[in-house]
Amino acid sequence: MNERDIREELCRYARKITQNRLVVGPGGNISARLGDSMYLSPSGYALDEIEPESWVKVDIPSGGIAPGSPRPSSEVLMHLFTYRADPAIGAVIHTHPPYCIALTLVRDDLPVMFPDQAALTGRTAFVPYVLPTTDKLAHEVAARAREASSMLLGNHGLVTTGRNLREAYYRTEVVEESAKIWLIAASVGRPKALTDEEYREIASLESEAYRIELLRKMK
Repeated sequence: MNERDIREELCRYARKITQNRLVVGPGGNISARLGDSMYLSPSGYALDEIEPESWVKVDIPSGGIAPGSPRPSSEVLMHLFTYRADPAIGAVIHTHPPYCIALTLVRDDLPVMFPDQAALTGRTAFVPYVLPTTDKLAHEVAARAREASSMLLGNHGLVTTGRNLREAYYRTEVVEESAKIWLIAASVGRPKALTDEEYREIASLESEAYRIELLRKMK
Protein backbone atom coordinates (compact mmCIF):
# COMPACT_ATOMS: atom_id res chain seq x y z
CA MET A 1 0.00 0.00 0.00
CA ASN A 2 1.32 3.46 -0.87
CA GLU A 3 0.50 6.94 0.42
CA ARG A 4 -2.30 7.51 -2.08
CA ASP A 5 -3.92 4.21 -1.12
CA ILE A 6 -3.79 5.12 2.58
CA ARG A 7 -5.36 8.53 1.97
CA GLU A 8 -8.19 7.05 -0.10
CA GLU A 9 -8.81 4.27 2.40
CA LEU A 10 -9.02 6.82 5.22
CA CYS A 11 -11.69 8.69 3.26
CA ARG A 12 -13.65 5.47 2.78
CA TYR A 13 -13.70 4.58 6.46
CA ALA A 14 -14.33 8.18 7.49
CA ARG A 15 -17.53 8.06 5.42
CA LYS A 16 -18.54 4.74 7.02
CA ILE A 17 -18.08 6.24 10.47
CA THR A 18 -20.29 9.24 9.76
CA GLN A 19 -22.91 7.24 7.83
CA ASN A 20 -23.31 4.91 10.80
CA ARG A 21 -23.61 7.82 13.24
CA LEU A 22 -20.53 6.84 15.20
CA VAL A 23 -19.70 10.54 15.31
CA VAL A 24 -21.71 13.67 14.67
CA GLY A 25 -20.52 16.99 13.25
CA PRO A 26 -16.74 17.50 13.38
CA GLY A 27 -16.30 14.94 16.19
CA GLY A 28 -13.89 12.01 16.23
CA ASN A 29 -10.53 11.43 14.56
CA ILE A 30 -8.88 8.55 12.73
CA SER A 31 -5.44 7.68 11.45
CA ALA A 32 -3.46 4.99 9.66
CA ARG A 33 0.22 4.12 9.73
CA LEU A 34 2.51 3.77 6.71
CA GLY A 35 6.09 3.04 7.71
CA ASP A 36 7.28 5.67 10.18
CA SER A 37 4.44 8.06 9.30
CA MET A 38 0.81 8.31 10.29
CA TYR A 39 -1.93 10.01 8.30
CA LEU A 40 -4.34 11.77 10.64
CA SER A 41 -7.63 13.62 10.21
CA PRO A 42 -7.26 17.42 10.22
CA SER A 43 -8.74 19.58 12.95
CA GLY A 44 -12.19 21.09 12.52
CA TYR A 45 -13.39 18.89 9.65
CA ALA A 46 -16.36 16.54 9.71
CA LEU A 47 -14.83 13.18 8.83
CA ASP A 48 -16.90 12.73 5.68
CA GLU A 49 -15.74 16.12 4.36
CA ILE A 50 -12.04 15.25 4.31
CA GLU A 51 -10.47 14.92 0.86
CA PRO A 52 -7.54 12.56 0.24
CA GLU A 53 -4.99 15.37 0.14
CA SER A 54 -6.18 16.84 3.47
CA TRP A 55 -5.05 13.97 5.74
CA VAL A 56 -2.13 15.23 7.81
CA LYS A 57 1.15 13.35 7.47
CA VAL A 58 2.94 13.14 10.84
CA ASP A 59 6.32 11.56 11.52
CA ILE A 60 5.78 9.03 14.32
CA PRO A 61 9.26 9.10 15.93
CA SER A 62 9.58 12.90 16.02
CA GLY A 63 5.98 14.12 15.86
CA GLY A 64 6.92 16.47 13.03
CA ILE A 65 4.19 17.55 10.61
CA ALA A 66 4.72 17.70 6.85
CA PRO A 67 5.08 21.29 5.60
CA GLY A 68 1.91 22.82 4.16
CA SER A 69 -0.39 20.37 5.95
CA PRO A 70 -3.64 21.47 7.62
CA ARG A 71 -3.66 21.62 11.40
CA PRO A 72 -3.86 18.04 12.75
CA SER A 73 -6.60 16.76 15.00
CA SER A 74 -6.38 18.03 18.57
CA GLU A 75 -5.96 14.38 19.63
CA VAL A 76 -2.70 14.07 17.69
CA LEU A 77 -0.79 13.00 20.82
CA MET A 78 -3.21 10.16 21.52
CA HIS A 79 -2.57 8.72 18.05
CA LEU A 80 1.19 9.29 18.20
CA PHE A 81 1.64 7.71 21.63
CA THR A 82 -0.51 4.72 20.65
CA TYR A 83 1.58 3.96 17.56
CA ARG A 84 4.76 4.35 19.59
CA ALA A 85 3.41 1.93 22.21
CA ASP A 86 2.94 -0.94 19.75
CA PRO A 87 4.59 -1.15 16.31
CA ALA A 88 1.99 -3.77 15.24
CA ILE A 89 -0.80 -1.17 15.36
CA GLY A 90 -1.63 0.05 11.85
CA ALA A 91 -4.74 2.16 12.50
CA VAL A 92 -6.39 4.09 15.33
CA ILE A 93 -10.06 5.12 15.32
CA HIS A 94 -11.52 7.46 17.93
CA THR A 95 -15.29 7.92 17.79
CA HIS A 96 -18.17 9.10 19.97
CA PRO A 97 -20.69 6.24 19.67
CA PRO A 98 -23.86 7.03 21.66
CA TYR A 99 -24.31 3.63 23.30
CA CYS A 100 -20.65 3.50 24.30
CA ILE A 101 -20.83 6.94 25.88
CA ALA A 102 -24.09 6.06 27.63
CA LEU A 103 -22.50 2.90 29.04
CA THR A 104 -19.56 4.85 30.51
CA LEU A 105 -22.04 7.03 32.41
CA VAL A 106 -23.35 4.07 34.42
CA ARG A 107 -20.45 1.59 34.68
CA ASP A 108 -16.72 1.25 34.12
CA ASP A 109 -16.53 -2.02 32.22
CA LEU A 110 -18.11 -3.85 29.29
CA PRO A 111 -18.55 -7.60 29.87
CA VAL A 112 -17.93 -10.04 27.02
CA MET A 113 -21.39 -11.35 26.17
CA PHE A 114 -21.48 -12.99 22.72
CA PRO A 115 -19.19 -14.74 20.20
CA ASP A 116 -18.45 -11.87 17.77
CA GLN A 117 -17.46 -9.65 20.66
CA ALA A 118 -15.21 -12.36 22.13
CA ALA A 119 -13.53 -13.09 18.79
CA LEU A 120 -13.17 -9.63 17.24
CA THR A 121 -12.53 -7.36 20.21
CA GLY A 122 -12.00 -9.44 23.31
CA ARG A 123 -11.95 -7.55 26.57
CA THR A 124 -12.43 -3.80 26.35
CA ALA A 125 -10.30 -1.58 28.59
CA PHE A 126 -11.71 1.44 30.43
CA VAL A 127 -10.13 4.88 30.85
CA PRO A 128 -11.76 7.05 33.54
CA TYR A 129 -12.64 10.56 32.40
CA VAL A 130 -9.61 12.62 31.43
CA LEU A 131 -9.73 16.05 29.82
CA PRO A 132 -9.73 15.51 26.02
CA THR A 133 -6.74 16.50 23.87
CA THR A 134 -4.28 16.36 26.79
CA ASP A 135 -1.04 14.44 27.04
CA LYS A 136 -2.48 12.71 30.12
CA LEU A 137 -5.27 11.19 28.00
CA ALA A 138 -2.72 10.24 25.34
CA HIS A 139 -0.58 8.39 27.92
CA GLU A 140 -3.62 6.63 29.42
CA VAL A 141 -4.82 5.36 26.04
CA ALA A 142 -1.34 4.31 24.89
CA ALA A 143 -0.75 2.36 28.11
CA ARG A 144 -3.95 0.34 27.61
CA ALA A 145 -3.34 -0.14 23.88
CA ARG A 146 -0.60 -2.62 24.79
CA GLU A 147 -3.20 -4.95 26.30
CA ALA A 148 -6.52 -4.19 24.57
CA SER A 149 -7.65 -3.32 21.05
CA SER A 150 -10.63 -1.31 22.30
CA MET A 151 -10.82 1.31 25.04
CA LEU A 152 -13.88 3.04 26.42
CA LEU A 153 -13.19 6.62 27.50
CA GLY A 154 -15.35 7.69 30.42
CA ASN A 155 -17.88 10.41 29.48
CA HIS A 156 -16.16 10.71 26.12
CA GLY A 157 -16.19 7.86 23.61
CA LEU A 158 -14.26 4.92 22.22
CA VAL A 159 -10.81 4.20 20.79
CA THR A 160 -10.11 1.07 18.76
CA THR A 161 -6.91 -0.14 17.13
CA GLY A 162 -6.14 -2.69 14.46
CA ARG A 163 -3.48 -3.90 12.09
CA ASN A 164 -5.39 -1.96 9.43
CA LEU A 165 -8.36 0.37 9.15
CA ARG A 166 -10.79 -2.43 8.37
CA GLU A 167 -9.95 -4.27 11.59
CA ALA A 168 -10.09 -1.12 13.72
CA TYR A 169 -13.38 -0.05 12.13
CA TYR A 170 -15.17 -3.36 12.67
CA ARG A 171 -14.00 -3.37 16.25
CA THR A 172 -15.68 0.02 16.63
CA GLU A 173 -18.95 -1.40 15.31
CA VAL A 174 -18.76 -4.49 17.53
CA VAL A 175 -18.04 -2.53 20.72
CA GLU A 176 -20.90 -0.12 20.01
CA GLU A 177 -23.24 -3.05 19.38
CA SER A 178 -22.01 -4.68 22.59
CA ALA A 179 -22.73 -1.53 24.59
CA LYS A 180 -26.19 -1.35 23.04
CA ILE A 181 -26.93 -4.99 23.91
CA TRP A 182 -25.77 -4.53 27.49
CA LEU A 183 -27.91 -1.40 27.99
CA ILE A 184 -31.00 -3.10 26.54
CA ALA A 185 -30.50 -6.22 28.65
CA ALA A 186 -29.80 -4.22 31.80
CA SER A 187 -33.07 -2.32 31.36
CA VAL A 188 -35.07 -5.53 31.93
CA GLY A 189 -32.78 -7.70 34.05
CA ARG A 190 -29.22 -8.67 34.89
CA PRO A 191 -27.16 -9.29 31.72
CA LYS A 192 -25.40 -12.65 31.58
CA ALA A 193 -21.77 -12.42 30.51
CA LEU A 194 -19.72 -15.27 29.08
CA THR A 195 -17.62 -17.12 31.61
CA ASP A 196 -13.83 -17.08 31.26
CA GLU A 197 -13.99 -20.67 30.00
CA GLU A 198 -16.63 -19.83 27.38
CA TYR A 199 -14.59 -16.82 26.29
CA ARG A 200 -11.44 -18.92 25.86
CA GLU A 201 -13.35 -21.58 23.91
CA ILE A 202 -14.52 -19.00 21.36
CA ALA A 203 -11.04 -17.51 21.05
CA SER A 204 -9.62 -20.96 20.30
CA LEU A 205 -12.01 -21.78 17.43
CA GLU A 206 -10.20 -22.30 14.11
CA SER A 207 -13.06 -20.66 12.24
CA GLU A 208 -12.67 -17.47 14.29
CA ALA A 209 -8.91 -17.44 13.79
CA TYR A 210 -9.44 -17.70 10.02
CA ARG A 211 -12.02 -14.90 10.03
CA ILE A 212 -9.72 -12.59 12.01
CA GLU A 213 -6.76 -13.33 9.74
CA LEU A 214 -8.91 -12.58 6.68
CA LEU A 215 -10.03 -9.31 8.27
CA ARG A 216 -6.43 -8.25 8.71
CA LYS A 217 -5.54 -8.94 5.09
CA MET A 218 -8.49 -7.26 3.41
CA LYS A 219 -9.21 -3.55 2.97
